[in-house]
Amino acid sequence: MTTPAPPALPPVTGHRGAKGHAPENTMAGLKKAVDLGARWVEFDVKLTADNELVLIHDDTVNRTSNGKGAVAGMTLSDIRKLDAGRWFSADFTGEPVPTLAEAMDYLAAKGIGANVEVKACPGREAETGAAVARALAGRWFGGPAPILISSFSTDSLAAAGQAAPQIPRGFLTLKFIKDWAARMDELKCATFHVLDRRFTEARTRAIREAGYRPLAYTVNDPARARELLSWGVESIITDYPDRILAAIK
Repeated sequence: MTTPAPPALPPVTGHRGAKGHAPENTMAGLKKAVDLGARWVEFDVKLTADNELVLIHDDTVNRTSNGKGAVAGMTLSDIRKLDAGRWFSADFTGEPVPTLAEAMDYLAAKGIGANVEVKACPGREAETGAAVARALAGRWFGGPAPILISSFSTDSLAAAGQAAPQIPRGFLTLKFIKDWAARMDELKCATFHVLDRRFTEARTRAIREAGYRPLAYTVNDPARARELLSWGVESIITDYPDRILAAIK
């Protein structure tokens, strides 16, 4: 299996849509990111109890909705009854949890790239990775919305690679792990997504010299974004795409 190369990434990617301006992982958030000038957005995907793919970060709906309970124990119908916007602001009251299909249809219509993070519920890592990859390959891959699948889970990435080897993949990590190059090669990943504060100029150079493409998250300080980009980080994942875009003009 060869490593599929992702398309050119923009210097700025909206984090969970535009997390600083709108409720994360919602259509309102994705639309806000696009309105602010982001050409790519990142968002999280999980499987429901009835195997539907929805945008949500946590294992429960408690933090980002008016409901309570584990995502893995709820059906799509259950989740669609929730208000996923009012917790952020009354301006977003009634905002639903979107499906992957809704998000991708919108992004495809706009020609916006999608960094789809597989954020699997515990015990469903491989299942979710494969489901996301199959869905993207069957309907959107090769279309107007360029796609990258990313995950912290090696099981999710391996399963995604088996289900749709043509879709490029990115390995997410909180730390700059010692065996990162071997892990990247094993998983056939093209992009390496690392927590902002773990980056140094030397580490950035090492990633690029190894043939991989570095992405930094979550960067909300314009000066830090400029520094990272000057070192060779390819894309800054940020809650405030407008601030970073203004700073790098």
